[in-house]
Amino acid sequence: MTVSDTLLANAIRALSMDAVEAANSGHPGMPMGMADVATVLFRDYMKFDPSQPKWADRDRFVLSAGHGSMLIYSLLHLTGYARPTIEDIRNFRQLHSPCAGHPENFELAGVEATTGPLGSGLATAVGMAIAERHLNAQFGDIVDHRTWVVAGDGCLMEGVNHEAIGLAGHLSLGRLIVLWDDNKITIDGAVDLSSSEDVRARYAATGWHVVSCNGHDVADVRRAIDEAIADPRPSLIACATKIGYGAPNKAGTSGVHGSALGAAEVAAAREFLGWTAEPFVIPDDIAAAWKAIGAKGKDVRAAWEARLAAHADKGEFERRIAGELPADFSLSTYIDSLIANPQKVATRKASELALGAINDLLPETLGGSADLTGSNNTKTKSTVPLTRDDYAGRYVYYGIREFGMACAMNGMALHGGVIPYGGTFLVFSDYMRGGLRLAALQQQRVIHVLTHDSIGLGEDGPTHQPIEHVMSMRMIPNLDVYRPADIVETAECWELALKDATGPSVLALTRQNLPQLRTEKTENLSAKGAYLLRPAKAERKVVLIATGSEVEIALATALSLEAQGIGADVVSMPSWAHYEAQPVAYKEELLPHHVLRVSIEAGTTFGWERYTGIAGLRFGIDGFGASAPAEDLYDHFGLTAAKIAPQIVAALND
Repeated sequence: MTVSDTLLANAIRALSMDAVEAANSGHPGMPMGMADVATVLFRDYMKFDPSQPKWADRDRFVLSAGHGSMLIYSLLHLTGYARPTIEDIRNFRQLHSPCAGHPENFELAGVEATTGPLGSGLATAVGMAIAERHLNAQFGDIVDHRTWVVAGDGCLMEGVNHEAIGLAGHLSLGRLIVLWDDNKITIDGAVDLSSSEDVRARYAATGWHVVSCNGHDVADVRRAIDEAIADPRPSLIACATKIGYGAPNKAGTSGVHGSALGAAEVAAAREFLGWTAEPFVIPDDIAAAWKAIGAKGKDVRAAWEARLAAHADKGEFERRIAGELPADFSLSTYIDSLIANPQKVATRKASELALGAINDLLPETLGGSADLTGSNNTKTKSTVPLTRDDYAGRYVYYGIREFGMACAMNGMALHGGVIPYGGTFLVFSDYMRGGLRLAALQQQRVIHVLTHDSIGLGEDGPTHQPIEHVMSMRMIPNLDVYRPADIVETAECWELALKDATGPSVLALTRQNLPQLRTEKTENLSAKGAYLLRPAKAERKVVLIATGSEVEIALATALSLEAQGIGADVVSMPSWAHYEAQPVAYKEELLPHHVLRVSIEAGTTFGWERYTGIAGLRFGIDGFGASAPAEDLYDHFGLTAAKIAPQIVAALND
């Protein structure tokens, strides 16, 4: 006997109620309200195969309204993914259960993106849709799928939503379809407490196709989805739903948004829905019907595998999707050319030169900038624009959308097949910090080129001069922060960032020109995080530790000290994280405790006591910058050898 749409959807509702009730924590309202829409989507439209959850041409499903995580956990379990098991769902929100409070991409196959911060999932999906069209343009029909998003009112209110949908509309990403859970409820209460905007008109104004449907009428949901698929623009489907549908006393209220229903309301809901099974039990006929839905993808996948096997670029496609660099990838030849022909350039220019070599060697790089291409130096001759008319292009003009750019790059990396990098000013990392953190949490190779990294940018003044930014990003777990001192270190840091497939990287780069400090062929010294750039000539009394543009100042300071008979090591420290990964013996030899340790960095001194010790000296800026030429600013803030050396001498004589 055919299992009805209602019974299939009620299985989602029952699991969602039961899991949240057992945990006494969670958000049952959204999965109960969107159960009918999700049933139609997964049964009739989604292309997926639970037996091969990483199949490259699967549709991507992003639960942007991540608080409703039981929707995706229920769907994965019901359609036949190996996990979550029913025991995993019983342990929803408990330690070591993969069914976390919000979906995590590293916990469960089938969860395409970590979501929770509202709006970021939808913005991430824009990047997935860009990657799909880009790879389709390069490889043809072996990449031909859709990106589906379930989003709530909060996702559509967050500022990043405006950035994301503007980009998606501009690029005409017609394979991106957002299913809006239009239930008119937020945690505080009715949406109209805080919002009276015309959401549909806003989406239409950015170039989206917009259609509405009754989210509890499966035929109407199908009509709306069919209309969205037929339209060449990205689509917003406003699904009118009742939050907590099935809970007779709490449905349609904020009381069902973020709290367990309570035993009495769960019992009443079971009666209302006609659901007689025990908690966490799915009747055999319903379970079998859901498993059959999941099994439908096997034949589609098999047909795709046959097309891939016959594809002329099968090996290259598989390499890129696996995230593997070519076996012979190296920047050593390029770095050799720098050693042979030293150059004094800003590290932003050094990055551009390195990218010239990188983009020729790696066709999977996909660059861009948040409207600062000429300042970030992120575009090379290999990267023609990616546009609605040419998705094969390798450069995205993101516009003034830093947060949207960061999330889109996360989506590209999660999709696979591309290595995204994008640029803006370091100070504007404040705008996209949420995207940076999510890249680190999701363990994705995303590279941020953040230029104008200090007061060295000069006359634009304190609004544009970062002070705390590098240090604050060093605190984000699994985010590699590089601040190279010259053209050679810049190339080395780029190579390290590209070879790390387990997390994102930041390259903090200068506007002002810096001399080339490395003129001899060596191993990749930046890989150690910190290394001895210049050993003391006289008896060592001090170790000068510096990063980026201040390494040049440290060298000048060392020369001043040596002229007074004071031996000074100069240590360049492009990466704290890589230094911390070194053996203890190496770290102690480089920064011994029995000598005065001094840090020099044109930013906050907060945190440098980790390496200088309390008795050491820390030269930096613990206020805001000022508007003046760079050379004047360095003198004003005491970041010159002439002002640093006497203080070191005084400390040694104290």
